[in-house]
Amino acid sequence: MAEHRAAAAEVVRVSEAGSPRPGTRDDGTHDDDASLAEFGYKPELKRTLGNFHTFAAGISYISILTGTFQLFYFGISHGGPAYWWSWPMVFCGQLMVALCFCELAARYPVAGSIYNWAKRMGGPHIGWLGGWMMLTATMVSLAAVALAYQVTLPQISSWFQLIGNGSGRTDAAANAVLLGSILILFTTLVNAFGVKLMARINSAGVAIELIAAIVLIVLLAAHITRGPSAVTETFGLGAGQSLGYFGAFLTASLASAYVMYGFDTASSLGEESKDPGRNAPRAILRALVASFLIGGLILLFALLAVPDLHAKELSVDGLQYVVLSTLGSTVGQIVLWCVVIAITVCELAVHTAGIRLAFAMARDNNLPAASLLAKVSPRFQTPVLPAIVIGLVAVAILLINVNQPQIFSVITSIAIIMIYLAYLMVTVPMLIQRLRGRWTPAEGTFSLGRFGLPVNILAVLWGLAMSLNLAWPRAAVYNATGPQHWYLRWGAFLFIGIVAGGGFLYYWFVQRKRTGVLEGHAAGS
Repeated sequence: MAEHRAAAAEVVRVSEAGSPRPGTRDDGTHDDDASLAEFGYKPELKRTLGNFHTFAAGISYISILTGTFQLFYFGISHGGPAYWWSWPMVFCGQLMVALCFCELAARYPVAGSIYNWAKRMGGPHIGWLGGWMMLTATMVSLAAVALAYQVTLPQISSWFQLIGNGSGRTDAAANAVLLGSILILFTTLVNAFGVKLMARINSAGVAIELIAAIVLIVLLAAHITRGPSAVTETFGLGAGQSLGYFGAFLTASLASAYVMYGFDTASSLGEESKDPGRNAPRAILRALVASFLIGGLILLFALLAVPDLHAKELSVDGLQYVVLSTLGSTVGQIVLWCVVIAITVCELAVHTAGIRLAFAMARDNNLPAASLLAKVSPRFQTPVLPAIVIGLVAVAILLINVNQPQIFSVITSIAIIMIYLAYLMVTVPMLIQRLRGRWTPAEGTFSLGRFGLPVNILAVLWGLAMSLNLAWPRAAVYNATGPQHWYLRWGAFLFIGIVAGGGFLYYWFVQRKRTGVLEGHAAGS
């Protein structure tokens, strides 16, 4: 820690005489590794990623085709067509968070961005808790995204129902685990072979996803059968409840909240990107805005084009039903294959982000077996062991789904809440730093200027409100089918309490005494 603090104290500050800003050499050229020195790290990862690579990492994590096809049924069943308005609502809230992250990405473009930003803004204890929450959530998310194969592949062909015929009680769950495990094996191997291979596959997949999404928008628009007033239809949902339709809308809004996150992945690859101080903020905003526009149009035109807005299949098969019934089986299957590609690159991006986070925490000796987890392969110039460990944990989590699908759905929902909470562990300390006058954005890159304080306040308020909405003990989310169990209904509070409380106790009594940049990773070593 002494070396870390000494390096941090040597930060280059802008003076009235015009001294170079952090990240700028004396000759005026940009130094990609300057932010690493501020954290006490030496550069170890190879910088090979360009603008589109970082953008692709962010947008593939959000993965519009994956999220909308996986969750449309939930939104329509709980909020009716009017649930569409939750999409712009969630975007506006997440935009406030993303703008704060853009300032941090410009100032500190380092691996494991959430962990390092929380550590920098709130201190080592907040940093560890934020990193731990994000790492746990990432491993669960990796398993959850892998399950999306089961939602799509058997609809393309019955050949993909490898276990049983799909009619058995556990056929779908067991098949989902098998397909998901194959996908996780693929992403583990790709990530183990280096970021360059990952970036190529991810970028190609994102390009296909974007083209397919735009084509889908055009095709759905060409089949519109009703006017835009359809998105005001509530189907009488919420009637008789204490909050009326507003309560139903808040539940349905989870379908949007479950999709629009992960844009920080673009900055988590900061140590492997070229000119990350400039490119990472742009990638974050482009990924979020593109996802909002494309996803919003897909959802809107799907509601306007579906032959029967009251069809029960909308609440069961979701967008898959809309595509097949509107565009026909041939075009529909082509679109579904593009969804499979989107799921694949989404899984790849989630795995990649988890690896960088584990590497960042291990480099600070903040995980068990840290020296092994932080080791960078001299051949592939990437941390290999975290890829394997995270993959194995995700497969283990998948196995829960075979006989306890309700518990798995609870854990999946909770993982997303933990990501929102991890974001709060960045935005809240950042707000405190602003109020104390201690926050100085990087000059010449990205700065909110005088809008920084109000944007930061809105980001915190949004994060608190949505975390509460996500965690609210609704039967529809945490105990959708009987029998009813109190521990499932209150699963968010119980599980997060165990993960956060138990994890922090481990940190406080065991890991805290070991924290410090490992010798082989420290600047100057």
